[in-house]
Amino acid sequence: MPVPELPRTQIIERTRHRYEDIHRLVEKCWTISAIARRLNLDRKTVRRFRDTALDELLVSARDRRPNGALEPFKAYLNARFTETQGQVSGTRLFLEIQARGYQGSRQVVRKHLAALRAGTAEPVRADIPSPRKITSWIMRPRETLTDSQDRRLLEVRLACPYITRACDLARAFADLVRHRRGYLLLEWIRQAEQDAPKPMQGFAGFFRQDLDAVTAGLTLPWSSGVVEGHVNRVKTLKRAMYGRASFELLRTRILIQPWPSPDSGRSL
Repeated sequence: MPVPELPRTQIIERTRHRYEDIHRLVEKCWTISAIARRLNLDRKTVRRFRDTALDELLVSARDRRPNGALEPFKAYLNARFTETQGQVSGTRLFLEIQARGYQGSRQVVRKHLAALRAGTAEPVRADIPSPRKITSWIMRPRETLTDSQDRRLLEVRLACPYITRACDLARAFADLVRHRRGYLLLEWIRQAEQDAPKPMQGFAGFFRQDLDAVTAGLTLPWSSGVVEGHVNRVKTLKRAMYGRASFELLRTRILIQPWPSPDSGRSL
């Protein structure tokens, strides 16, 4: 089977020309900084184009989601084009999506319709939530999620069994922390080491290195927060002297300045 040709979109052509320009200068032994100044690019961009194959760059450019006013309405336009078997005018589609909130120009709609008829239109990518957003849905208490967020998380869980297992274990661990149920930690570690994704297995394995301390931290009401606060205060005093003062001066400043009592901030 022949290799499918990439659509000749603006971003793909720009990627191709940028790759040629950068490698032309690389062959002339130009440095990355000089190429970046010549082409008005970031040094990281120049290094990526120098060290990455052209095919990989073109695929990345093809999969990149374009930013435009028409993007949220492309799925509707494609569905209407399929329903009418291509027998629909650009003006009619423009009026339909304009009633749904489209604020772009009519020419953009006609251009997309022409690409659909020619078979060169890029496929509409699914609205996949980012890993950061999925993580926030998992770590937040379920009662704080909106109906839309809870439904989207359910869709993600149904689509990926690894996320389903990670979600169950993460919520179980959050319950241990919030309700101080340290006596259940060992059982949670065993479950995580059996069938959890590898990153979570490694996370659970670290607990075994200091199991008693972690169990105490998840059970007792005491915390090392006060000690950490004093450590940060010492670091602040040290950095305020720019590393030029002696140990005796640092010791004197720590002893002279009064330490805040544990009850000093409770009335705030």
